[in-house]
Amino acid sequence: MTINNNEKIVILGAGFGALTAIKTLRKQNFSGTITVVAPQSVFAYLPSTIWIPSGLRNRKDLEVPLDNFFNRFDIIFHQGTVTGLNQESRQVVTDQGNIPYDRLLIASGARFIQKLPGIKEHAIIPCNGIAAGEQIRDQLAAMEEGTIAMGFAGNPNEPAAMRGGPVFEFLYGIDTLLRKQGRRNKFKLIFFSPAEEPGKRLGPKAVKGLLREMEKRGIETHLGHKMKGFTKNSVITEGGEFESDLTLFMPGLTGPAWLAESNLPLSKGGFVIADQGGRVEGTERIYVAGDSGSFPGPGWMPKQAHMADLQAEAAVNNMLSDIAGNPQQHQFKVELICIVDSITSGVLVYRSEKRAIIFKSRLFHWAKLLFERIYLSQIR
Repeated sequence: MTINNNEKIVILGAGFGALTAIKTLRKQNFSGTITVVAPQSVFAYLPSTIWIPSGLRNRKDLEVPLDNFFNRFDIIFHQGTVTGLNQESRQVVTDQGNIPYDRLLIASGARFIQKLPGIKEHAIIPCNGIAAGEQIRDQLAAMEEGTIAMGFAGNPNEPAAMRGGPVFEFLYGIDTLLRKQGRRNKFKLIFFSPAEEPGKRLGPKAVKGLLREMEKRGIETHLGHKMKGFTKNSVITEGGEFESDLTLFMPGLTGPAWLAESNLPLSKGGFVIADQGGRVEGTERIYVAGDSGSFPGPGWMPKQAHMADLQAEAAVNNMLSDIAGNPQQHQFKVELICIVDSITSGVLVYRSEKRAIIFKSRLFHWAKLLFERIYLSQIR
């Protein structure tokens, strides 16, 4: 493929999809200008925040400065927050000035919907960054007894826009930690969700297994009731209010706020509409990968790091074929791969359009640690 290396590519974000896009571009011999726009030149390995409450990981372990990575791949870093997009002049608008582009990849992730009363004051969103993991760790350590409630919900306008897996990991991980500390009997753990079958995207066998594990661990459940809000000491649903001294809640996802003024095609859930190759519908030269996008596919298609990587590879390959003047249709594979970890063991969950597998083993805990180590070594 002959590539015009004079084009300027701008990538929004510095997460999994963005870093995969950078590596793919250089691997495919694109030697033109690549500019990355993000608030900080730091990569946070959020999948491992589940281990912060137990002390297995801390901020230093999971935050990686990207200076070396950007230098290795000859990247221009623009520190700033995206506030808009001018498609006519092909410029990304940020709070630190405008950036011209020839091709644009949106890989800036999603944001959590925080409209429920009391959610900002009285609930911790576990995947809201490393600081959230530290807050859970500190509050848990300060508690001598009480009730801990953990749950998640989706986006009512886009049911697939949720991130429930980490909640199960915090749930089982905190249960395991309290048992190791010899104080599990002083705490009540409650799992809640407006869904009657939480974790259904993992597959029907996974749902039964997850609920069975909760019963085995003595974790109470409050399922199938719409959320109404939070207070300092309770969770309120249409099915009743229950006590909670520490509440972890993962709300549904929606797209970045600036998309509302971008004139890009958006789904009802607030995400950029694209095809299965990452090309943004009705536009030229704009692509999307990861949590910012709304893609065709099965209802269980996850918003997770692995899927963002697959989407970024497809989007970049389509971008390069477009640049070469030989448009092709590279499509990403839809698959869900995760290990639901509980500090001492793990459950491997795999789902594709052809099969679904669930398998529990202590080895998967170590496999998750090994994957983290390999991934971060490639960035450092």
